[in-house]
Amino acid sequence: MNKNDTNKMEKIVNLCKRRGFIFPSSEIYGGAGSVWDYGPVGVLLKNNVKAAWWRDMVQLRDDIVGLDSSILMHPRVWEASGHITAFHDPLVECKKCHKRYREDYLLEGKYGEVDTKDGKPHCPDKKCNGELTQSKQFNLMFKTFMGPVEDSASTTYLRPETAQGIFTDFKQVLEVSRKKLPFGIAQIGKVFRNEITPGNFTFRTREFEQMEIEWFCKPFTRSNTNKGTNTNKHEKTSDEWHKYWIKERFDWYQKYGIKKENLKLRKHSKDELAHYAKAATDVEYKFPFGWSELEGIANRQDFDLKQHEKYSGKDIKYFDQDSKKKFWPYVIEPSGGVDRATLAFLVDAYEEIQNSECRMQNDNSKSKNGRKPGEIVLHLHPKLAPYKVAILPLVKKDKRLVKMAKEIYDEFKQFWFVAYDEVASIGRRYRRQDEIGTPYCITVDFDSLKDKAVTVRDRDTMKQDRIKIKELAGYLMGEIC
Repeated sequence: MNKNDTNKMEKIVNLCKRRGFIFPSSEIYGGAGSVWDYGPVGVLLKNNVKAAWWRDMVQLRDDIVGLDSSILMHPRVWEASGHITAFHDPLVECKKCHKRYREDYLLEGKYGEVDTKDGKPHCPDKKCNGELTQSKQFNLMFKTFMGPVEDSASTTYLRPETAQGIFTDFKQVLEVSRKKLPFGIAQIGKVFRNEITPGNFTFRTREFEQMEIEWFCKPFTRSNTNKGTNTNKHEKTSDEWHKYWIKERFDWYQKYGIKKENLKLRKHSKDELAHYAKAATDVEYKFPFGWSELEGIANRQDFDLKQHEKYSGKDIKYFDQDSKKKFWPYVIEPSGGVDRATLAFLVDAYEEIQNSECRMQNDNSKSKNGRKPGEIVLHLHPKLAPYKVAILPLVKKDKRLVKMAKEIYDEFKQFWFVAYDEVASIGRRYRRQDEIGTPYCITVDFDSLKDKAVTVRDRDTMKQDRIKIKELAGYLMGEIC
């Protein structure tokens, strides 16, 4: 990561705190390690990311239904899924400063160069350089207790993924929704992983949200189409559904404004596949700290339903009306992080006006669209922007302008989250809205009292249109919705 990228990440973190996107959790007590709170503007952005995903993945499709399963589940769920025995990272600890590191990251050089002159690895913190312990497996699940007594009988875990709630509810959802294969179950929810080395702002944290789909399809390939699991040669195989969802999810990020050159697909090699996966591909984004995973799309085969049937003793097979046979469907899983997606949209939308973009105008350095060096604009997609519109009376002291502005504000807040700002000069108020990504600013000026029209300013082009107030809702609906 070069200096410019480091500076960009620092500026985004500072903007997030200054403008109310994201704060360190429990900051008055010194903070909690890699745990973050979303402020008044950030919670709107994050909710809009989730709403856009839910609308596209559930509302606009006839083949996916929603679910909200619980965070606390029966302990046997995590035995069946393999999380108790297999959900580990290799951990080493510094004997001197007691910092912990993932051994695989250490070997890959992600913590920087490691001193091994005496044949033993040392702490990557050069101020310490203490000797590291032998690696041991560290389970990433948070353990907790159900009930009033802390004993082994009441031990359970905070869920490390939302997927298992979908699998355990598969049969019930199937019965009430009356869906036939192929179909999906979608869920957005909080998960918890006791990461050894969280970091990079909200990219890797111990508490985060997932947006997951479990897509159930028939377990057949082109070579077994006559073996009872499939009767339609035009149906997609699980491999074909995997390719379908890779494209769907890759395109989704571009739909909401992420530049294609900042996205790529990375196929997992055989030695890095999870124990249940036949294949997996990540959608990666070019963050300031490097290419990193936004979302993974895996072919989980029939591992999960088989396991839960084995451990629960309950029949959760799918009965196919066409073939009159029962089987465990294969599962394609697109699984993305809400926090990572939100961060990616922020990073991609961020623009700081540079000196090189400016020219001299009346002894003031301005860009071609009138902005000054150092000004920040968030070019967020209108559907993701926290506030869709800001209502700005030109002069705070004029009661007539304020009254008209507040009437427009009261009308539009029925449709969207709308900002109202009457403090400071109109230019400074524009800058504030640019920094939080508001697509449109509406200025009520003295001419508005006569012509019943307002000035609508576009965030990206800075073009200003004069629109009649009675036509304003229709104009903005066409631009925002």
